Amino acid sequence: MKGTRQLDSPWLHPRAAYVHIPFCLQHCSYCDFAVVAGRDERIDEYLDALGCELRGLQEPHPVATLFVGGGTPTHLNCVQLERLLDLLATWLPLEPGHEYTVEANPETLTDDRIALLASHAVTRLSLGAQSFSARVLTALTRSHHAADIRRSVTRARERIDTVSLDLIFGVPGTTLADWRQDLDETLSLGIGHVSTYGLTYEKGTLLWKQKRDGQVHALDEQTELTMYEHSMDRLQSAGFEHYEISSFARPGRRCRHNQVYWANHAYLGFGLGAARYVNGTREVNTRDLATYLDRCRSGRSPTMQSETLSPLDRARETLTVQLRRAEGIERMSFHAQTGFDLDELAGATIRRLVELALLADNGISVRLTRRGKCVADSLTLEFLK
Repeated sequence: MKGTRQLDSPWLHPRAAYVHIPFCLQHCSYCDFAVVAGRDERIDEYLDALGCELRGLQEPHPVATLFVGGGTPTHLNCVQLERLLDLLATWLPLEPGHEYTVEANPETLTDDRIALLASHAVTRLSLGAQSFSARVLTALTRSHHAADIRRSVTRARERIDTVSLDLIFGVPGTTLADWRQDLDETLSLGIGHVSTYGLTYEKGTLLWKQKRDGQVHALDEQTELTMYEHSMDRLQSAGFEHYEISSFARPGRRCRHNQVYWANHAYLGFGLGAARYVNGTREVNTRDLATYLDRCRSGRSPTMQSETLSPLDRARETLTVQLRRAEGIERMSFHAQTGFDLDELAGATIRRLVELALLADNGISVRLTRRGKCVADSLTLEFLK
């Protein structure tokens, strides 16, 4: 087996960038992202610091996909939001045929903000809906209502090409009927993309503490599995492609930016807690706001972690993330990207999982079966042993 060749390729040279805006109205009970709630007075300072970090590029870096996440980017007022969009246009100019995604919460998506996003060539909105149920939204400490979701989608579709909804299943106290209702409500809006996530209890979050203290009880695994399988059946029957474990899109509406991650290609990252992956080196910025502001203002890098993967580790990582995709791992492109032969690297594991009907192998590519998708997280660990 040979190590990775240094080629001018998307897994070495980034044409995608992520920018993190951490500010939120409140910190949701399940959220483990780098967020800042109740500190709006620091937004302008943060934009100053972000500008300093972007200037570290030294010259504009054109990108094919740009994703602004959070936090809640649309929590910024219109003046601040326009300042952010102008900053990104300067340092991360968009290539022709670009995809430009901004995350939003339904209650923050005013007509003025939608118009501002559209005027800056945003092509895709990702709405953190999570549920249409008032009871579930309260359990997740969300601040919007079902009516906000419907209004936001209707208004956004008038100006933005693609609208995506994020939904969460497996919330304590919910039933399959609740989840069916969320999917039916979502489909009634005529959107092009849906992401469905099983609720996780991330250590340190409010929800994790409530579970630890016996205040909430996780759903049993069989109920969660049934909800996930219903997602696959309901959305595919409505014309959506199940193109990644948690992602469903109508034809032509896949999230191209996230596909960069699932291909294990290179990407840039800016802002609090943001990660970047360039030429086999993964870096992560500090998650502490004061440290981020201080480092950027003083001209120092906000990077707090850095790891350069060996060619073998990079190949194994590529295998596990590409397995999440509907097309799975294509042998020839895997070899071109990593320098490793897939069967030499993992042939025995592949054969064993094929026998268990968790993988399908047609000789050209290896992909998850329906049964494999249901145990994908544990299955990918088999390749790291």
